[in-house]
Amino acid sequence: MKYLLVEDNQELARAICSRMSLDGHLVDHAALISEAVEYASVGEYDLILLDIMLPDGDGRSFLKQHRAGKNNTPVIVLTARSQVSDRISMLDLGADDYVTKPFDHAELQARCRAVLRRNAGTAQSTIRMGDVEFDPVGGHLTVKGKVIDLRNRELRLLELLMNARGQVFSKHKLVDRLFSYDDDVSENAVEVYVGRLRKHLEGSSVQIKTLRGLGYRLDHDG
Repeated sequence: MKYLLVEDNQELARAICSRMSLDGHLVDHAALISEAVEYASVGEYDLILLDIMLPDGDGRSFLKQHRAGKNNTPVIVLTARSQVSDRISMLDLGADDYVTKPFDHAELQARCRAVLRRNAGTAQSTIRMGDVEFDPVGGHLTVKGKVIDLRNRELRLLELLMNARGQVFSKHKLVDRLFSYDDDVSENAVEVYVGRLRKHLEGSSVQIKTLRGLGYRLDHDG
């Protein structure tokens, strides 16, 4: 998954980025609202982690703008405010959840997984399609009973395709979702990861199909 972290505390931001990267997620970090707006305008994210008190304003203004633009990307607010009225106001503005500082990183990761499952319309962490099972938390794929450990970008690519089965993804869009804002990569890198996943899925009822001139789509036979 690709996250946008909006947090001005550099030490906390480094810790969150490190833990999320260990879980296989890609994280872009913005320390200012203006930076967050720029990131959100040029990239797509699966989840936004949003601090409220930022040097150039209140994170709630970013949240309001985010929802006013009909953007449905889930948002978890990171806040030191523990008053019930503050939490209610953030939820009313469109936040999907909130975590009160200081927090345990394991709790934050669990809340991220819960919000993403709700957003995908499932209460289960394991995704199943025919004879294929995918566990994004454990980082492995099971094809006809055989367990295959995935590398980080293979994991993110498969998670993206399985959570949007039937949707066509162009190479350009996949580059945006698989790599960070600062990575210098070509669309050929997408072909490499698609090729690796196809080998893992050989002989199963799940296929990554190429639609010439359009991109890739995950299909399930049966």
